[in-house]
Amino acid sequence: MTDFSRLSDGEIANRIAVLRDNLRQLTEQAAAQSGAANEERLANRIEDQSKELDDLLGEQGRRQKK
Repeated sequence: MTDFSRLSDGEIANRIAVLRDNLRQLTEQAAAQSGAANEERLANRIEDQSKELDDLLGEQGRRQKK
């Protein structure tokens, strides 16, 4: 898990927005492309971006509870 403690609340919110947009674009690309290599690469990118998004949302939630 990445340490997001050094990011400001605004930086976290911005990164969350960027990741959501990236995931939307990757999903569109996955739907448009075919081929096992492309699908695996996109699936890996989606998984990585989703994990980072989940981690950032968790950090944001922890900060809001303080």
